[in-house]
Amino acid sequence: MKIERKLRQQALAIFRAALAAADPIAAVLRHVRMRDATLIAGRTRYPLRGIRKIHVVGAGKAGAAMAQAIERLGLPAEKRGESLVNVKYGHLAKLRWIQLNESGHPVPDEPGVRGARRIAEIATGAGAEDLVICLISGGASALLPFPAPPVTLEEKQTVTKLLLACGATIHEINAVRKHISGIKGGQLARMAYPARVLALILSDVIGDNLDVIGSGTTAPDASTFSIARAVLEKYEILGRAPANIRDRLESGAHGAIRETPKRGDPAFARVQNLIVGSNRLAVEAAALRARELGFHTLILSTQIEGETREIARMHAAIAKEIVQYGRPVPRPACVISGGETTVTLRGNGSGGRNQEFVLAAALDIAGLEQAVVLSGGTDGTDGPTDAAGAIADGYTLARGPEAQRHLDANDSYHYFEELGDLVITGPTNTNVMDVRVMLVGNPG
Repeated sequence: MKIERKLRQQALAIFRAALAAADPIAAVLRHVRMRDATLIAGRTRYPLRGIRKIHVVGAGKAGAAMAQAIERLGLPAEKRGESLVNVKYGHLAKLRWIQLNESGHPVPDEPGVRGARRIAEIATGAGAEDLVICLISGGASALLPFPAPPVTLEEKQTVTKLLLACGATIHEINAVRKHISGIKGGQLARMAYPARVLALILSDVIGDNLDVIGSGTTAPDASTFSIARAVLEKYEILGRAPANIRDRLESGAHGAIRETPKRGDPAFARVQNLIVGSNRLAVEAAALRARELGFHTLILSTQIEGETREIARMHAAIAKEIVQYGRPVPRPACVISGGETTVTLRGNGSGGRNQEFVLAAALDIAGLEQAVVLSGGTDGTDGPTDAAGAIADGYTLARGPEAQRHLDANDSYHYFEELGDLVITGPTNTNVMDVRVMLVGNPG
Protein backbone atom coordinates (compact mmCIF):
# COMPACT_ATOMS: atom_id res chain seq x y z
CA MET A 1 0.00 0.00 0.00
CA LYS A 2 2.93 2.34 0.64
CA ILE A 3 4.01 1.97 -2.99
CA GLU A 4 0.44 2.62 -4.17
CA ARG A 5 0.37 5.86 -2.17
CA LYS A 6 3.56 6.97 -3.88
CA LEU A 7 2.19 6.01 -7.30
CA ARG A 8 -0.95 7.99 -6.59
CA GLN A 9 1.12 11.09 -5.82
CA GLN A 10 3.08 10.59 -9.03
CA ALA A 11 -0.10 10.16 -11.09
CA LEU A 12 -1.43 13.42 -9.68
CA ALA A 13 1.86 15.16 -10.52
CA ILE A 14 1.63 13.91 -14.10
CA PHE A 15 -1.96 15.14 -14.37
CA ARG A 16 -0.99 18.55 -12.98
CA ALA A 17 1.68 18.82 -15.69
CA ALA A 18 -1.05 18.34 -18.28
CA LEU A 19 -3.11 21.11 -16.67
CA ALA A 20 -0.16 23.48 -16.70
CA ALA A 21 0.39 22.89 -20.42
CA ALA A 22 -3.27 23.66 -21.08
CA ASP A 23 -3.05 27.07 -19.39
CA PRO A 24 -5.06 29.39 -21.69
CA ILE A 25 -3.01 32.53 -21.05
CA ALA A 26 0.22 30.84 -22.07
CA ALA A 27 -1.53 29.17 -25.01
CA VAL A 28 -2.80 32.47 -26.42
CA LEU A 29 0.45 34.33 -25.86
CA ARG A 30 2.43 31.59 -27.63
CA HIS A 31 0.54 32.46 -30.81
CA VAL A 32 -0.45 36.13 -30.48
CA ARG A 33 1.73 39.14 -29.76
CA MET A 34 2.08 42.87 -30.35
CA ARG A 35 5.11 44.28 -32.17
CA ASP A 36 5.66 47.69 -33.74
CA ALA A 37 1.99 48.69 -33.52
CA THR A 38 1.03 45.45 -35.23
CA LEU A 39 -1.02 42.57 -33.83
CA ILE A 40 0.55 39.32 -34.99
CA ALA A 41 -1.52 36.13 -34.83
CA GLY A 42 0.32 33.09 -36.12
CA ARG A 43 1.62 34.20 -39.50
CA THR A 44 -1.00 36.92 -40.02
CA ARG A 45 -0.31 40.57 -39.29
CA TYR A 46 -2.92 43.15 -38.33
CA PRO A 47 -1.40 46.69 -38.49
CA LEU A 48 -3.31 48.77 -35.96
CA ARG A 49 -3.23 51.84 -38.21
CA GLY A 50 -5.71 50.07 -40.50
CA ILE A 51 -8.08 49.04 -37.71
CA ARG A 52 -10.77 51.33 -36.32
CA LYS A 53 -11.84 49.22 -33.32
CA ILE A 54 -10.97 45.79 -31.92
CA HIS A 55 -14.00 44.04 -30.43
CA VAL A 56 -13.68 40.94 -28.24
CA VAL A 57 -16.40 38.30 -28.04
CA GLY A 58 -16.53 34.60 -27.35
CA ALA A 59 -17.62 31.75 -25.15
CA GLY A 60 -16.11 28.86 -23.23
CA LYS A 61 -14.79 27.67 -19.91
CA ALA A 62 -11.40 29.20 -20.68
CA GLY A 63 -12.91 32.48 -21.84
CA ALA A 64 -11.87 34.51 -18.79
CA ALA A 65 -8.24 33.40 -18.93
CA MET A 66 -8.08 33.89 -22.71
CA ALA A 67 -9.48 37.39 -22.19
CA GLN A 68 -6.70 38.05 -19.65
CA ALA A 69 -4.18 37.12 -22.34
CA ILE A 70 -5.75 39.60 -24.77
CA GLU A 71 -5.55 42.35 -22.16
CA ARG A 72 -1.87 41.53 -21.58
CA LEU A 73 -1.17 42.34 -25.22
CA GLY A 74 -1.54 46.00 -24.31
CA LEU A 75 -3.93 47.10 -27.05
CA PRO A 76 -4.13 50.92 -27.15
CA ALA A 77 -7.20 52.26 -25.33
CA GLU A 78 -8.43 54.09 -28.40
CA LYS A 79 -8.57 50.82 -30.33
CA ARG A 80 -10.62 48.93 -27.76
CA GLY A 81 -14.16 48.33 -28.90
CA GLU A 82 -17.10 46.51 -27.37
CA SER A 83 -16.72 43.16 -25.64
CA LEU A 84 -18.54 40.26 -24.05
CA VAL A 85 -17.45 36.68 -23.37
CA ASN A 86 -19.85 34.06 -21.99
CA VAL A 87 -18.20 31.87 -19.34
CA LYS A 88 -19.36 29.07 -17.04
CA TYR A 89 -20.49 30.06 -13.56
CA GLY A 90 -17.46 30.48 -11.32
CA HIS A 91 -14.94 30.48 -14.18
CA LEU A 92 -13.97 34.11 -13.71
CA ALA A 93 -10.85 36.30 -13.70
CA LYS A 94 -9.98 39.92 -12.96
CA LEU A 95 -10.19 41.99 -16.14
CA ARG A 96 -9.82 45.66 -16.94
CA TRP A 97 -11.98 46.21 -20.00
CA ILE A 98 -13.24 42.91 -21.43
CA GLN A 99 -16.68 42.05 -20.05
CA LEU A 100 -17.66 38.56 -18.83
CA ASN A 101 -21.11 37.02 -18.57
CA GLU A 102 -21.65 33.94 -16.39
CA SER A 103 -23.87 31.30 -18.00
CA GLY A 104 -25.07 27.72 -17.69
CA HIS A 105 -23.14 24.61 -18.72
CA PRO A 106 -23.66 21.84 -19.86
CA VAL A 107 -27.33 22.81 -20.10
CA PRO A 108 -27.79 26.37 -21.48
CA ASP A 109 -29.75 28.98 -19.53
CA GLU A 110 -31.33 32.41 -19.91
CA PRO A 111 -28.20 34.42 -18.95
CA GLY A 112 -26.40 32.53 -21.71
CA VAL A 113 -29.10 33.56 -24.19
CA ARG A 114 -28.85 37.21 -23.16
CA GLY A 115 -25.08 37.08 -23.56
CA ALA A 116 -25.31 35.40 -26.96
CA ARG A 117 -27.72 38.07 -28.17
CA ARG A 118 -25.32 40.79 -27.03
CA ILE A 119 -22.43 39.02 -28.77
CA ALA A 120 -24.51 38.86 -31.94
CA GLU A 121 -25.18 42.60 -31.66
CA ILE A 122 -21.47 43.34 -31.34
CA ALA A 123 -20.62 41.15 -34.34
CA THR A 124 -23.41 42.58 -36.49
CA GLY A 125 -22.41 46.13 -35.60
CA ALA A 126 -18.75 45.67 -36.58
CA GLY A 127 -17.69 47.45 -39.76
CA ALA A 128 -15.23 46.67 -42.54
CA GLU A 129 -12.44 48.55 -40.72
CA ASP A 130 -12.99 46.66 -37.46
CA LEU A 131 -11.39 43.49 -36.11
CA VAL A 132 -13.49 41.04 -34.10
CA ILE A 133 -11.42 38.76 -31.85
CA CYS A 134 -13.46 35.67 -31.01
CA LEU A 135 -12.30 33.55 -28.06
CA ILE A 136 -13.56 29.97 -28.29
CA SER A 137 -12.85 27.16 -25.82
CA GLY A 138 -14.44 24.03 -24.41
CA GLY A 139 -18.05 24.45 -23.41
CA ALA A 140 -18.72 27.18 -25.98
CA SER A 141 -21.57 25.25 -27.57
CA ALA A 142 -23.62 25.24 -24.37
CA LEU A 143 -22.43 28.68 -23.29
CA LEU A 144 -23.51 30.39 -26.51
CA PRO A 145 -27.23 29.53 -26.76
CA PHE A 146 -29.04 31.46 -29.49
CA PRO A 147 -32.19 29.45 -30.26
CA ALA A 148 -33.37 29.94 -33.82
CA PRO A 149 -37.06 30.94 -33.79
CA PRO A 150 -39.47 29.38 -33.08
CA VAL A 151 -37.20 27.12 -30.97
CA THR A 152 -37.21 28.24 -27.34
CA LEU A 153 -34.52 27.98 -24.67
CA GLU A 154 -36.56 25.36 -22.83
CA GLU A 155 -36.78 23.24 -25.98
CA LYS A 156 -33.05 23.62 -26.54
CA GLN A 157 -32.45 22.51 -22.94
CA THR A 158 -34.65 19.46 -23.47
CA VAL A 159 -32.86 18.24 -26.58
CA THR A 160 -29.45 18.98 -24.98
CA LYS A 161 -30.32 16.74 -22.04
CA LEU A 162 -31.53 13.99 -24.39
CA LEU A 163 -28.30 14.13 -26.40
CA LEU A 164 -26.09 14.11 -23.31
CA ALA A 165 -27.90 11.09 -21.89
CA CYS A 166 -28.05 8.92 -25.02
CA GLY A 167 -24.30 8.52 -25.60
CA ALA A 168 -24.03 10.75 -28.69
CA THR A 169 -20.54 12.00 -29.58
CA ILE A 170 -19.63 15.68 -29.37
CA HIS A 171 -19.59 15.79 -33.19
CA GLU A 172 -23.16 14.51 -33.28
CA ILE A 173 -24.36 16.76 -30.48
CA ASN A 174 -22.90 19.82 -32.15
CA ALA A 175 -24.45 18.94 -35.52
CA VAL A 176 -27.84 19.28 -33.84
CA ARG A 177 -26.87 22.37 -31.87
CA LYS A 178 -25.74 24.19 -35.02
CA HIS A 179 -29.04 23.63 -36.78
CA ILE A 180 -31.26 24.89 -33.98
CA SER A 181 -29.05 27.94 -33.42
CA GLY A 182 -28.83 31.36 -35.00
CA ILE A 183 -25.14 31.88 -34.17
CA LYS A 184 -23.33 28.52 -34.45
CA GLY A 185 -22.12 26.70 -37.55
CA GLY A 186 -20.31 29.69 -39.04
CA GLN A 187 -23.21 32.05 -38.47
CA LEU A 188 -21.23 34.37 -36.18
CA ALA A 189 -18.78 34.92 -39.06
CA ARG A 190 -21.76 35.65 -41.31
CA MET A 191 -22.98 38.25 -38.79
CA ALA A 192 -19.57 39.93 -38.52
CA TYR A 193 -18.87 40.19 -42.26
CA PRO A 194 -17.38 42.42 -43.69
CA ALA A 195 -15.35 42.97 -40.51
CA ARG A 196 -12.17 40.95 -40.12
CA VAL A 197 -12.45 38.08 -37.63
CA LEU A 198 -9.62 36.48 -35.65
CA ALA A 199 -10.84 33.38 -33.83
CA LEU A 200 -8.47 32.08 -31.14
CA ILE A 201 -9.46 28.51 -30.38
CA LEU A 202 -8.61 26.20 -27.49
CA SER A 203 -9.63 22.84 -28.88
CA ASP A 204 -11.73 20.45 -26.82
CA VAL A 205 -12.67 18.01 -29.59
CA ILE A 206 -10.95 14.98 -31.06
CA GLY A 207 -9.20 15.82 -34.31
CA ASP A 208 -9.39 19.58 -33.67
CA ASN A 209 -12.14 19.98 -36.29
CA LEU A 210 -12.82 23.70 -36.63
CA ASP A 211 -16.48 23.17 -37.45
CA VAL A 212 -16.99 21.13 -34.27
CA ILE A 213 -15.05 23.13 -31.64
CA GLY A 214 -17.64 25.35 -29.99
CA SER A 215 -20.02 24.26 -32.76
CA GLY A 216 -17.88 26.13 -35.27
CA THR A 217 -19.12 29.69 -34.78
CA THR A 218 -16.53 31.10 -37.20
CA ALA A 219 -15.84 28.08 -39.43
CA PRO A 220 -17.54 26.57 -42.48
CA ASP A 221 -20.06 23.97 -41.38
CA ALA A 222 -19.68 20.46 -42.78
CA SER A 223 -22.93 19.24 -41.22
CA THR A 224 -26.43 19.77 -42.57
CA PHE A 225 -30.04 19.78 -41.41
CA SER A 226 -30.34 16.23 -42.71
CA ILE A 227 -27.33 15.09 -40.69
CA ALA A 228 -28.71 16.74 -37.54
CA ARG A 229 -32.06 15.01 -38.01
CA ALA A 230 -30.30 11.68 -38.59
CA VAL A 231 -28.52 12.01 -35.22
CA LEU A 232 -31.83 12.18 -33.39
CA GLU A 233 -33.09 9.20 -35.40
CA LYS A 234 -29.92 7.18 -34.72
CA TYR A 235 -30.36 7.43 -30.95
CA GLU A 236 -34.15 7.03 -31.17
CA ILE A 237 -34.87 10.38 -29.55
CA LEU A 238 -36.46 12.18 -32.53
CA GLY A 239 -39.95 11.42 -31.22
CA ARG A 240 -39.02 12.75 -27.78
CA ALA A 241 -37.55 16.01 -29.12
CA PRO A 242 -39.79 19.10 -28.92
CA ALA A 243 -42.07 19.64 -31.92
CA ASN A 244 -40.45 22.96 -32.89
CA ILE A 245 -37.05 21.28 -33.13
CA ARG A 246 -38.41 18.38 -35.17
CA ASP A 247 -40.20 20.79 -37.50
CA ARG A 248 -37.13 22.99 -37.95
CA LEU A 249 -34.85 20.08 -38.79
CA GLU A 250 -37.44 18.63 -41.15
CA SER A 251 -37.97 21.97 -42.91
CA GLY A 252 -34.25 22.55 -43.20
CA ALA A 253 -33.67 19.06 -44.61
CA HIS A 254 -36.20 19.90 -47.37
CA GLY A 255 -34.53 23.23 -48.17
CA ALA A 256 -37.18 25.47 -46.64
CA ILE A 257 -34.65 27.07 -44.21
CA ARG A 258 -31.32 28.60 -45.15
CA GLU A 259 -28.41 26.26 -44.44
CA THR A 260 -25.44 27.17 -42.26
CA PRO A 261 -22.60 28.70 -44.35
CA LYS A 262 -20.32 26.21 -46.09
CA ARG A 263 -16.77 26.28 -47.42
CA GLY A 264 -16.39 29.01 -50.05
CA ASP A 265 -19.03 31.27 -48.51
CA PRO A 266 -17.99 34.96 -48.66
CA ALA A 267 -18.56 35.15 -44.88
CA PHE A 268 -15.18 33.42 -44.37
CA ALA A 269 -13.15 35.58 -46.76
CA ARG A 270 -11.85 37.72 -43.88
CA VAL A 271 -11.73 35.09 -41.12
CA GLN A 272 -8.61 33.60 -39.50
CA ASN A 273 -9.20 30.54 -37.32
CA LEU A 274 -6.15 29.83 -35.15
CA ILE A 275 -5.92 26.85 -32.77
CA VAL A 276 -3.80 27.92 -29.79
CA GLY A 277 -4.08 24.83 -27.56
CA SER A 278 -5.18 21.21 -27.67
CA ASN A 279 -5.31 17.89 -25.87
CA ARG A 280 -2.15 16.79 -27.71
CA LEU A 281 -0.06 19.49 -26.04
CA ALA A 282 -1.42 18.59 -22.60
CA VAL A 283 -0.76 14.88 -23.08
CA GLU A 284 2.78 15.51 -24.34
CA ALA A 285 3.53 17.62 -21.24
CA ALA A 286 2.17 14.83 -19.04
CA ALA A 287 4.40 12.32 -20.81
CA LEU A 288 7.45 14.50 -20.27
CA ARG A 289 6.74 14.68 -16.52
CA ALA A 290 6.24 10.91 -16.36
CA ARG A 291 9.64 10.32 -17.97
CA GLU A 292 11.22 12.75 -15.49
CA LEU A 293 9.74 10.61 -12.70
CA GLY A 294 11.42 7.53 -14.12
CA PHE A 295 8.59 5.81 -16.00
CA HIS A 296 8.82 4.13 -19.39
CA THR A 297 6.10 6.18 -21.01
CA LEU A 298 3.68 5.49 -23.84
CA ILE A 299 1.18 7.94 -25.27
CA LEU A 300 -1.54 5.53 -26.28
CA SER A 301 -3.60 8.09 -28.22
CA THR A 302 -4.99 11.60 -27.97
CA GLN A 303 -8.06 10.60 -29.93
CA ILE A 304 -9.76 8.14 -27.58
CA GLU A 305 -13.54 8.14 -27.87
CA GLY A 306 -16.32 5.64 -27.34
CA GLU A 307 -18.31 4.23 -24.44
CA THR A 308 -16.49 5.03 -21.19
CA ARG A 309 -16.76 1.57 -19.65
CA GLU A 310 -15.38 -0.16 -22.74
CA ILE A 311 -12.45 2.25 -22.94
CA ALA A 312 -11.78 1.63 -19.24
CA ARG A 313 -11.70 -2.14 -19.77
CA MET A 314 -9.25 -1.68 -22.63
CA HIS A 315 -6.91 0.38 -20.42
CA ALA A 316 -7.17 -2.22 -17.64
CA ALA A 317 -6.30 -4.95 -20.13
CA ILE A 318 -3.15 -3.03 -21.06
CA ALA A 319 -2.20 -2.82 -17.36
CA LYS A 320 -2.52 -6.60 -17.07
CA GLU A 321 -0.46 -7.08 -20.25
CA ILE A 322 2.30 -4.90 -18.79
CA VAL A 323 2.33 -6.92 -15.56
CA GLN A 324 2.37 -10.32 -17.27
CA TYR A 325 4.39 -9.72 -20.43
CA GLY A 326 6.06 -6.29 -20.13
CA ARG A 327 4.35 -4.90 -23.22
CA PRO A 328 3.51 -2.60 -24.91
CA VAL A 329 5.90 -0.85 -22.51
CA PRO A 330 8.01 -2.38 -19.68
CA ARG A 331 7.64 -1.66 -15.98
CA PRO A 332 7.78 0.85 -14.43
CA ALA A 333 5.25 1.94 -17.03
CA CYS A 334 3.14 5.01 -17.60
CA VAL A 335 0.41 4.86 -20.22
CA ILE A 336 -1.26 8.18 -21.04
CA SER A 337 -4.27 8.81 -23.22
CA GLY A 338 -6.43 11.77 -24.13
CA GLY A 339 -9.71 12.47 -25.81
CA GLU A 340 -13.26 12.32 -24.60
CA THR A 341 -15.46 9.32 -23.97
CA THR A 342 -19.23 9.16 -23.61
CA VAL A 343 -21.50 7.71 -20.93
CA THR A 344 -24.84 6.13 -21.66
CA LEU A 345 -26.93 6.87 -18.57
CA ARG A 346 -28.66 3.84 -17.08
CA GLY A 347 -29.08 4.97 -13.47
CA ASN A 348 -29.88 8.09 -11.47
CA GLY A 349 -26.58 8.50 -9.65
CA SER A 350 -24.07 11.31 -9.77
CA GLY A 351 -20.76 11.33 -11.60
CA GLY A 352 -19.06 12.04 -14.89
CA ARG A 353 -17.19 10.19 -17.62
CA ASN A 354 -13.82 10.42 -15.82
CA GLN A 355 -15.12 9.11 -12.50
CA GLU A 356 -17.02 6.38 -14.31
CA PHE A 357 -13.85 5.46 -16.25
CA VAL A 358 -11.86 5.05 -13.05
CA LEU A 359 -14.58 3.02 -11.34
CA ALA A 360 -14.92 0.68 -14.33
CA ALA A 361 -11.14 0.31 -14.55
CA ALA A 362 -10.89 -0.35 -10.79
CA LEU A 363 -13.18 -3.36 -11.20
CA ASP A 364 -10.80 -4.86 -13.76
CA ILE A 365 -7.49 -4.12 -11.98
CA ALA A 366 -8.72 -5.34 -8.58
CA GLY A 367 -5.91 -7.20 -6.85
CA LEU A 368 -3.23 -5.94 -9.23
CA GLU A 369 -0.20 -4.73 -7.27
CA GLN A 370 1.57 -1.45 -8.00
CA ALA A 371 -1.16 -0.30 -10.38
CA VAL A 372 -2.85 3.12 -10.30
CA VAL A 373 -5.33 4.70 -12.70
CA LEU A 374 -6.39 8.36 -12.82
CA SER A 375 -8.71 10.15 -15.18
CA GLY A 376 -9.55 13.84 -15.06
CA GLY A 377 -11.16 16.57 -17.08
CA THR A 378 -8.79 19.43 -17.78
CA ASP A 379 -11.60 21.90 -17.03
CA GLY A 380 -11.75 20.72 -13.42
CA THR A 381 -15.39 19.65 -13.65
CA ASP A 382 -16.48 16.14 -14.55
CA GLY A 383 -20.14 16.05 -15.50
CA PRO A 384 -22.43 17.91 -13.06
CA THR A 385 -20.01 17.47 -10.12
CA ASP A 386 -17.33 19.48 -8.33
CA ALA A 387 -14.64 16.89 -9.13
CA ALA A 388 -12.30 16.78 -12.11
CA GLY A 389 -12.19 12.99 -11.92
CA ALA A 390 -11.00 10.22 -9.65
CA ILE A 391 -8.05 7.95 -8.82
CA ALA A 392 -7.93 4.25 -7.91
CA ASP A 393 -5.51 1.37 -7.45
CA GLY A 394 -5.61 -2.41 -7.25
CA TYR A 395 -6.79 -2.28 -3.63
CA THR A 396 -9.63 0.24 -4.11
CA LEU A 397 -12.39 -2.35 -4.35
CA ALA A 398 -11.23 -4.06 -1.17
CA ARG A 399 -11.72 -0.94 0.92
CA GLY A 400 -14.72 0.61 -0.81
CA PRO A 401 -18.46 0.02 -0.99
CA GLU A 402 -19.98 -2.35 -3.55
CA ALA A 403 -18.48 -1.07 -6.81
CA GLN A 404 -20.64 -2.78 -9.41
CA ARG A 405 -23.82 -1.44 -7.81
CA HIS A 406 -22.48 2.11 -8.00
CA LEU A 407 -21.36 1.62 -11.59
CA ASP A 408 -24.77 0.26 -12.60
CA ALA A 409 -26.37 3.36 -11.05
CA ASN A 410 -23.89 5.76 -12.74
CA ASP A 411 -23.02 6.80 -9.18
CA SER A 412 -19.23 6.94 -9.33
CA TYR A 413 -19.10 10.29 -7.52
CA HIS A 414 -20.51 8.97 -4.26
CA TYR A 415 -18.35 5.85 -4.49
CA PHE A 416 -15.13 7.85 -4.66
CA GLU A 417 -16.38 10.55 -2.29
CA GLU A 418 -16.73 7.94 0.45
CA LEU A 419 -13.14 6.80 -0.15
CA GLY A 420 -11.68 10.30 -0.43
CA ASP A 421 -10.47 9.43 -3.94
CA LEU A 422 -12.07 12.23 -5.94
CA VAL A 423 -9.62 14.43 -7.84
CA ILE A 424 -10.71 17.98 -7.07
CA THR A 425 -8.88 20.89 -8.71
CA GLY A 426 -11.60 23.52 -8.77
CA PRO A 427 -12.30 25.41 -12.02
CA THR A 428 -9.09 25.49 -14.07
CA ASN A 429 -10.35 28.06 -16.60
CA THR A 430 -9.31 25.78 -19.44
CA ASN A 431 -10.66 22.75 -21.29
CA VAL A 432 -8.77 20.51 -23.69
CA MET A 433 -10.79 17.37 -23.00
CA ASP A 434 -9.63 14.60 -20.67
CA VAL A 435 -6.30 13.13 -19.64
CA ARG A 436 -5.95 9.55 -18.34
CA VAL A 437 -2.85 8.31 -16.51
CA MET A 438 -2.16 4.65 -15.77
CA LEU A 439 0.93 3.64 -13.78
CA VAL A 440 2.19 0.09 -13.41
CA GLY A 441 5.30 -0.62 -11.37
CA ASN A 442 7.48 1.44 -9.05
CA PRO A 443 10.34 3.47 -10.56
CA GLY A 444 12.11 3.39 -7.19
